[in-house]
Amino acid sequence: MAVKKTASTKKNSAAAAKKPAVKKAAPKKTAAGTKAVKKAPVAAQPADNKVFISNDDAYWFGNGTHYQIYKKLGSHPSEENGEKGMFFAVWAPNAKAVHVIGSFNGWNEDEYPMTQFNAGGIWTRFIPGIGEGELYKYCITTADGTKKYKADPYANWAEMRPGTASKTVDLSGYKWGDARWLKARAGKDPNREPLAVYECHIGSWMKHPDGSEDGFYNYKEFADRLAEYLTVMKFTHVELMGISEHPFDGSWGYQVTGYYAPTSRYGHPKEFMYLVDTLHKHNIGVILDWFPRTSAPTLSVWLNLTEPASTKIRIRAADSTLTGAQGSSICPNMKSPIS
Repeated sequence: MAVKKTASTKKNSAAAAKKPAVKKAAPKKTAAGTKAVKKAPVAAQPADNKVFISNDDAYWFGNGTHYQIYKKLGSHPSEENGEKGMFFAVWAPNAKAVHVIGSFNGWNEDEYPMTQFNAGGIWTRFIPGIGEGELYKYCITTADGTKKYKADPYANWAEMRPGTASKTVDLSGYKWGDARWLKARAGKDPNREPLAVYECHIGSWMKHPDGSEDGFYNYKEFADRLAEYLTVMKFTHVELMGISEHPFDGSWGYQVTGYYAPTSRYGHPKEFMYLVDTLHKHNIGVILDWFPRTSAPTLSVWLNLTEPASTKIRIRAADSTLTGAQGSSICPNMKSPIS
């Protein structure tokens, strides 16, 4: 249907037609005669999937107050310039040089040199193309030129004994199901709640009756059976003995060589996550024994090899509980981690 224009409509249309166009101001020119263009600030921020050591990391670590340095030191999946691989970082302030060696390069001592981040003694290296499950160590060149192969003290996974290498691992992707338990715990006063703790050692609590050499239950098998038992017996917590990696079964885990690696005797680190997750789902808290006093010689040798004399870490002589031989032992006063 056509709309009939009134006199008023015609008048407004004519006025609009006579309205001059708005002339855009020409861009200003600099003294050199070129156009001055203001650039938007670019955020100098790395991608979320890149692991790196920052100046703040080095500062707080040097002050002994970086409580999440385990997320940076060790080996971690990372991506740089579009390439996926592993980022390696280790603290060796008294080393002359450090190289990453492993199953991915035939244990070549020269292929992957690390760079010292600053005077604080952290060495770093990103190696593209490395995935999970690779064995690796650090080749430490001492001040006198001697080369030593050392496992990673911040590794999250280790080779099954009698092997002594560290292993690369990706800890991401596990879907936790204990949010309800964590929320309930946050609203409780631990000083007023009942507490009944069951202490046990995974390797000896229950074994497969098949006559195999070890007979160990893996983390998942142990989780399902232990959760059922503790629920029936009305325990509120379980205290797990000897979870950190260790070389000798007979020590029950009290000669630690890897504080950040759940022992590979019972499976993959994500299977250990399943253990904690399952216990939480059954309203059972988890206490981990943490016992640095009788650390294995490997850790003591690492400290004596890499730390400068000025570093203030108490190391005292201690007799071996197995051989009676004298060795080094670290004795900090620290609390046991509780989940």
